[in-house]
Amino acid sequence: MDSQQKFLRVSEEAKDMFLPHLSTDSVVFGFDQSELKVLLIQMTYLKQWLLPGGYVKKDEDIDDAAKRVLKERAGVSDVYLEEFGVFGKNKRSEVYFKDFEDSLWHKQRFVTVGYYALYNPDNGKLIVDEFSDKCEWVYLSQLPEIELAMDHREIIEKALLTLRERLTYKPIGYNLLPEKFTLSELQKLYETILGTKLNRGNFYRRIKNLGILKKLDEQRRGGAHKSPDLYSFDEQVYKKALENGLSNW
Repeated sequence: MDSQQKFLRVSEEAKDMFLPHLSTDSVVFGFDQSELKVLLIQMTYLKQWLLPGGYVKKDEDIDDAAKRVLKERAGVSDVYLEEFGVFGKNKRSEVYFKDFEDSLWHKQRFVTVGYYALYNPDNGKLIVDEFSDKCEWVYLSQLPEIELAMDHREIIEKALLTLRERLTYKPIGYNLLPEKFTLSELQKLYETILGTKLNRGNFYRRIKNLGILKKLDEQRRGGAHKSPDLYSFDEQVYKKALENGLSNW
């Protein structure tokens, strides 16, 4: 059975489970080698790359659908997801299913709700679902060379802009850095997301004033220079700042 026939078989079985015209797509950012990554899947059908997305069940909240789809399509769970936009241009998804009959329910116009997430690529093993050939982390710098389906390039770009905006009033790093890190490593993360250099003294002073860090009685060993202090996030304060925003930034 080829990929198109398999898709049709499963589609017929599933069409009564899901809401028509509504889907979710998640932009999952990771951080590695001082670069941002994004999680993508390559579909067996057409071999194009997409964000891990899917449809909303009739008895399901949209937030719950986004979490379920991300787990089913990529094996990613226990992740902080935040909605950042709705994408509904005319014919945004119909072209992808051009080889199918017009009556196919997937081929109708779908509005998708975009979510972004921050996730450490080392936290778990990715899975490949039955409709995909690959599920991989891809560096943002590689995206110009990759054929992305539908409007998923636009969704990624909007997610990155949103992440940059929210840096001004929400903390980041808990899901992207190891449990113990230096201030220079945290600064590098901020610089990578913002795409600009930051003054070290100002950054250190401002990040410490937020109260989201705990200084550990440990140093990073092995470097050529003075061993820098290690820090971890105060989980309780960090989560409160996610919910209520940062007051001292």
